[in-house]
Amino acid sequence: MTKTRLEAFSDAVIAIILTIMVLELRPPHEHTLEALAKLYPIFGCYILSFIYLGIYWNNHHHMIHSVKHISGGVLWANLHLLFWLSLVPFTTVWMGETHFAKLPVAVYGFVLLFAALAYAILTLTLVKANGKDSEVARALGRDFKGKISIVIYSVGIVFAFLAPVISGVCYLVVAFIWLVPDRRFEHHEHSSS
Repeated sequence: MTKTRLEAFSDAVIAIILTIMVLELRPPHEHTLEALAKLYPIFGCYILSFIYLGIYWNNHHHMIHSVKHISGGVLWANLHLLFWLSLVPFTTVWMGETHFAKLPVAVYGFVLLFAALAYAILTLTLVKANGKDSEVARALGRDFKGKISIVIYSVGIVFAFLAPVISGVCYLVVAFIWLVPDRRFEHHEHSSS
């Protein structure tokens, strides 16, 4: 499989995930601002999850552009990542509809944590397929953002059972860390052009 085909498949799956997520949004039955305002937890969760999926889509795109070879291991690692991302709509709705109850907030964090771990596994398989001196290996470097994200998600999961608001802050912090596209790959894309 070529990297173009891998990227197209991943783009399609993420687009489907986003579509499922938006289809889960239900308008209020009343036609008042008060009824709309009651949906803030659901809509807030939707916005956060939309941002997360956008971050994964954007960084996946840049990372795949920095590779030359795709192996069978890369295909499985990519599917592993897509599996965890496919659970985002379910956990988004559950967390929003329960108004940030402890268990749904923890499960949301668990899905984010395992998506981050799956992304890390994907990076390792890409380096293995392309070599330690490859463009992708140089761009990844020590992957501080990836490692700190895993730590923050873990803290968020623990706090979900103590103070779900702190978990929400943890999840927002990771989103802000990654909101700017991963410049490591952008820099290498431009320097190799």
